[in-house]
Amino acid sequence: MSTLKNRLPPWLRLLRPHQWLKNGFVLVGLIFGHAWNQPDIVLKAFAATAAFCLLSSAVYVFNDIMDREQDRLHPQKRNRPLASGAIGVPFALALLAICLIFALDLIFRVVGYAHWVFLTYLCVNIAYTLWLKHVVILDVFLISAGFMLRLLAGTLAVGIPPSQWLLLCGLMLTLFLGFAKRRAELNALHTDEGAAGAHRRVLVQYTPHLLDQLITVAAACTVITYSLYTVSPDTAFQHGGHFWITVPFVMFGMFRYLYLLHRGGGGDAAEALLSDRHLILAVIGWLATTLALLTGNI
Repeated sequence: MSTLKNRLPPWLRLLRPHQWLKNGFVLVGLIFGHAWNQPDIVLKAFAATAAFCLLSSAVYVFNDIMDREQDRLHPQKRNRPLASGAIGVPFALALLAICLIFALDLIFRVVGYAHWVFLTYLCVNIAYTLWLKHVVILDVFLISAGFMLRLLAGTLAVGIPPSQWLLLCGLMLTLFLGFAKRRAELNALHTDEGAAGAHRRVLVQYTPHLLDQLITVAAACTVITYSLYTVSPDTAFQHGGHFWITVPFVMFGMFRYLYLLHRGGGGDAAEALLSDRHLILAVIGWLATTLALLTGNI
């Protein structure tokens, strides 16, 4: 995966297109709301997804501009276009502006409403980059908030009532991924406190033991909330009574991700999902089973 990324032109690497995979959260409402056969809603859902791709890329560019000095101290991030000097700040600012212009055009012209979800995402990420990423624990909750806003964009923005169960599952899953990311950053910096603090100040306040505990709690809560969702009466009424058979795919995927994390990888969920065949098969299995259940083929 890293080799493939390095073959992309610097301006495209700056946008981090592999991270657009995370914006698939926007489509969850479309799938679980049984709205895939309504063209207007499908159009708005994909427009919302595209808008989030552009917004997230703008946020990544802004983050890389602000963090380019610290990124030079990181064994992997020092190869990013701005940190390595492959792209200058003026060009990056122009690219950021282009992403914002096209994103806002989609939000106001095609999606049409729930604008506050997208604007809140933008504001939260600006605050995160400038200040809040240095506040221990809160930093991970803000990463999770970005995913929760994606889920809301895929429901409120297209006129589908959000499922409280799915929002709760999404919260637990994204907290798990956020704490796992911090653990991987400590792994990459060999848990050296000075190096960790120079790259990201908040890492000094985390320890491997603390993060392992937080990851364990978040992982357990994810499995429990998703399992309860699959057997809840509302789920049985909307999607049938066999949704529990998707639970093993979720558990296997999470356990595999933990395995990768403790083997020194897993810091970037999107990269892991695109490069590890076991995770790929788990996601394909979950998605195929879910779609079969939602369409009544099981």
